[in-house]
Amino acid sequence: MSESLNQTYLALTRNEEDLHWLQGALAPMGQVIAAAGTSLDELLALVDMTFSNLVFIGLDREQLIGQCTLIEGMLEAKPMLAIVALGDGMDNQLVLHAMRAGARDFVAYGSRASEVAGLVRRLGKRLPAVTSNPSLGGLTVLYGAQRGADGALLTTHLARVVQDSGQQTLLLDLGLPRGDSLALLGLEASFHFGDALRHLRRLDATLIDSAFSRDKGGLRLLAYADGDEALEQSSAAELYMLLSALRQHFQHIVVNLAGQADSEALRTIVSHCDKLILYTDQNILDCRRNLEVLEQWRDRGIKLEHASLLVDRFMRHVAPDAEALAKRYGLPLLKVMPYSPEVRLNAKNQGLSLFELAPREGLTQALRSLGERLASRSENLAPPSHAWLRGLWGKR
Repeated sequence: MSESLNQTYLALTRNEEDLHWLQGALAPMGQVIAAAGTSLDELLALVDMTFSNLVFIGLDREQLIGQCTLIEGMLEAKPMLAIVALGDGMDNQLVLHAMRAGARDFVAYGSRASEVAGLVRRLGKRLPAVTSNPSLGGLTVLYGAQRGADGALLTTHLARVVQDSGQQTLLLDLGLPRGDSLALLGLEASFHFGDALRHLRRLDATLIDSAFSRDKGGLRLLAYADGDEALEQSSAAELYMLLSALRQHFQHIVVNLAGQADSEALRTIVSHCDKLILYTDQNILDCRRNLEVLEQWRDRGIKLEHASLLVDRFMRHVAPDAEALAKRYGLPLLKVMPYSPEVRLNAKNQGLSLFELAPREGLTQALRSLGERLASRSENLAPPSHAWLRGLWGKR
């Protein structure tokens, strides 16, 4: 889990506008994950996976009985959990029912951010200390607003380097266009990202070994299928559970998100990775698109201490240079990747890696160097243990 976040909170709200209000109010303190549409069992599993000790549940007159039953069920399973009810502050019946169900407090929609943060801060002093799971694997994300095969090219090679270091590695390719990593690795897949979301409860070592694609070096791959729903339509809660489950099975996960539009799902992944690589080139039009997304994240209070800039297809004598781009993005410069158009084209067309085609090329060496840096971040993690994950799902 990203060290840039202090805490993760769960929220069941009426709509996205209420969720954004809550996220803005608590941005300095942590990340608020939408948990709408989840059952009691799924919500309890999400509490375990996020190590949350505080859940916000919105109340309204039409669904009041079911919402209060949910509060009671959660507290029966987890008595130390703090639940804060959300609703119309002028409706005394909502407040009364919330307190009877066991909610610790009640917050009116639209309350000032300082009031919400103050309440959470006070509750935090009375709650058990939040712990994290030390066995979670590393999670590296590459994101840029521009579509293209180069995002898949880079992440495929980075993941291969990490795998070659001896770590069990997964390439999660959610970049656009879809499925480029499969073509680059010369692989076919019968199990895709959408299948993994649909089979969260069955996601164990046996399913991974039998269903996930694998290259000759042992690298596992999970990619989009043409029929999978768009990332922005995925539930943030389901995405969080999927990532948490996968991090139980792999020492390092490299995620390609190049080309994705900004969404709650995208921000969920970005907020909870260990290393965020902002991917750009010297094209000012693409830079503007990246900066628009980056500003939206900053406006929403998303912490970016774990982010750095990668400048791809770099041409030394063309402006702006890498240092100017890093200054404009407000991020440290991680790496510059040479343009090397012929080498890239050969790798894409022949389905061979740069390590095989051009091991001495500057682009190849830069990718190997960056991959080794990523591997060093997770090299001390123990091989995945599945007992913790089995305990979470139990026999529900």
